[in-house]
Amino acid sequence: MPVKAFHEAKQRLAGVLDPSERRRLAVWMADGVVRSAGETPVFVVCDDADVRAWAEEARATVCWTAQLGLNGAVDDGVRAVASAGFDHVIVTHADLPLATQLVSVARPGTATFVPDRRRDGTNVMAFPLQQQIPASYGVGSFARHWAAAAGQPREIRVDAQLSVDVDTASDLSHPLLSKVLPTWLPTIPANRFTQRPA
Repeated sequence: MPVKAFHEAKQRLAGVLDPSERRRLAVWMADGVVRSAGETPVFVVCDDADVRAWAEEARATVCWTAQLGLNGAVDDGVRAVASAGFDHVIVTHADLPLATQLVSVARPGTATFVPDRRRDGTNVMAFPLQQQIPASYGVGSFARHWAAAAGQPREIRVDAQLSVDVDTASDLSHPLLSKVLPTWLPTIPANRFTQRPA
């Protein structure tokens, strides 16, 4: 799981959340993704000391990947998982507020892709480590990852929960989030929680 520095996370929410709220939201979502892995070992790819401390507290293995960019960092993390003796990997974003039973995405011998709800990005992908798929995140990543798995068993998993990520204020208004977003989020046009003090 690549995790961006919490103090830099969710910049596109700057119009509705202040820096401390954005950081708190990023940590809350990352905590949930880690919990969704259950007893499965979690590897956190990061280049920030604050994230490293959080990951260690969450009992995750830290893969320090300074100056590699997202794709290089993910590929480095996948190699670390392979070196640890695992035969399958799940790569997931840290901003999936509805993540549950993450391990169910993995199927032996199969590359599985969970697109975001716009079918543009790749929220989760799982693949055998004998047939690694290079990370290609950014706009249109789902199509690139799917194409990279050509020639091996592959599947698209449409998942109403794992397809939900949080990047913009409109994402916060997704109907499935109304009962799970933390109550400390301030009232903004996208949700219905406690109002900010005047």
